Amino acid sequence: MRFMWLLFVILPQVIKAETAKAPSKPNIIFILADDLVSFVWLYFSSFYWLFESIHQGFNDVGFHGSAQIPTPNIDALAYSGIILNRYYVAPICTPSRSALMTGKYPIHTGMQHAVLYAAEPRGLSLKEKILPQYLNDLGYTSHIAGKWHLGHWKLQYTPLFRGFSSHVGFWSGHHDYNDHTAVENDQWGLDMRNGTEVAYDLHGRYTTDVITDHSVKVIANHNATKGPLFLYVAHAACHSSNPYNPLPVPDNEVMKLGHIAQYKRRKFAAMVTKMDESVGLIVDQLRKSNMLENSIIIFSSDNGGPAQGFNLNFASNYPLKGVKNTLWEGGVRAAGLIWSPLLKKSQRVANQTIHISDWLPTLLEAAGGVQALSNLSKSLDGQSIWKALVNDEPSPRQKVLHNIDDIWGSAGVTVGDWKLVKGTNYQGRWDGWYGPAGDRDPHVYNWQQVAKSRAGLAMVGLKMLPSQAEQQRLRTAATVNCQMKSFLGSSCKATAFSAPCLFNIHDDPCEQYNLAKQYPKVLKALMEELDQQNSTAVPPANKAADPRADPRLWNYTWTNFGD
Repeated sequence: MRFMWLLFVILPQVIKAETAKAPSKPNIIFILADDLVSFVWLYFSSFYWLFESIHQGFNDVGFHGSAQIPTPNIDALAYSGIILNRYYVAPICTPSRSALMTGKYPIHTGMQHAVLYAAEPRGLSLKEKILPQYLNDLGYTSHIAGKWHLGHWKLQYTPLFRGFSSHVGFWSGHHDYNDHTAVENDQWGLDMRNGTEVAYDLHGRYTTDVITDHSVKVIANHNATKGPLFLYVAHAACHSSNPYNPLPVPDNEVMKLGHIAQYKRRKFAAMVTKMDESVGLIVDQLRKSNMLENSIIIFSSDNGGPAQGFNLNFASNYPLKGVKNTLWEGGVRAAGLIWSPLLKKSQRVANQTIHISDWLPTLLEAAGGVQALSNLSKSLDGQSIWKALVNDEPSPRQKVLHNIDDIWGSAGVTVGDWKLVKGTNYQGRWDGWYGPAGDRDPHVYNWQQVAKSRAGLAMVGLKMLPSQAEQQRLRTAATVNCQMKSFLGSSCKATAFSAPCLFNIHDDPCEQYNLAKQYPKVLKALMEELDQQNSTAVPPANKAADPRADPRLWNYTWTNFGD
């Protein structure tokens, strides 16, 4: 009898305790910046990133060393989480987004050449299972706010038919932030959607605010009893707009940045600060909804920044070489961070190599454990780096294919510390180093603003924001010094289909010294790696513009013209 009494009294308590130990799946918030410069590399003699776009000539976010553009909310997450210092993306919008959604290099989805234009009758293959669909299988509810850019010629290619429960944003690659129209190849049409419907009622609402409002609403209305949340926040910022107003931003935001002398750079900076404000509001709503402590937040740029004169923009990758849509570090090395209380070793700068295709398996493991990886196709290029991030272990990724574009005759790959660049884009016109350098003086940087920002206050509440001294250490650790002097090597003057250039990217992150002649065996090995990768490529899926897409045929809207 005594044994039976113990069984009935104690066993339920043991079961209850074991059940309590089982952690619920984390909410996942992925913030992707558009054309934001990735790093702020210091060029001193004697650093930054959240998940859309910061490839700022290394000068567009504070945690990578910029003191010119205030990004206190992003910085607070970076200092409290992990700064991803060797984080790579594809060189331009559509290829990066396809890699994020599929876990595959663009050469394996036909997305390797240029971007998807609004009049093209194509989209990311419907045979591809994508990130929200995988997460939905694990019990998640998925939502998207902002830019899609993976096809809309038929409704089945759009977000609500590919795993997302809601979408407020736009289908194409860019639009005006106020009137929401997009100009492409002399065609003009409205591109703003609420679900599948044209959102005429949002006319005049600033796009960054529209994206923020939907994100905050999704979080506030999320029913945790129905499972965890996946929210994909794909900002328009800081992509340029239409030619008649390429850098649209409210005047009052521009006036706050009077210390920036160049007016266009000041407008670009104001677009960045509006995006930073958005990050703060999203973090604050997670706090209010009691979801923050069980969340993973990623901030990323989709590609390197478009420097002054490129796409009518004014980003800065300096001192990294190249710009958006080039294979130099300034085009493919992005600003990135990951924040979560689940990370055992945070408040650090991670030098593990990571590629944007790694997020799909990484987030699946974070959500469902190793067993969640068992159903993944072996054709994925992405690798889970979840354990490496959580425990600060070496990354399983040793190679990164930056891209292979046989139409333009350019290719790039990194293996270990060695990087090979073959050919060029734009006939070499954007193969240099472009400013503005901006202000990186740590004495000018506003440390107090970090703690007082919405994200900073949330971090303080969780006791996760490091001291100012520790923030300074992290900022310094994320700085890249490009003043290496070498008597070896030569400058790399690439042309389409030209002889390849070889760099030790660890010693020479600014790609100043071509070592192809000095290390022929290394060059040969990387060329063989490139050839092997190219042997697995599928043809580019680009198509000519379809006359049925003309917005004049659809009440001046970009729409699903193939249905």
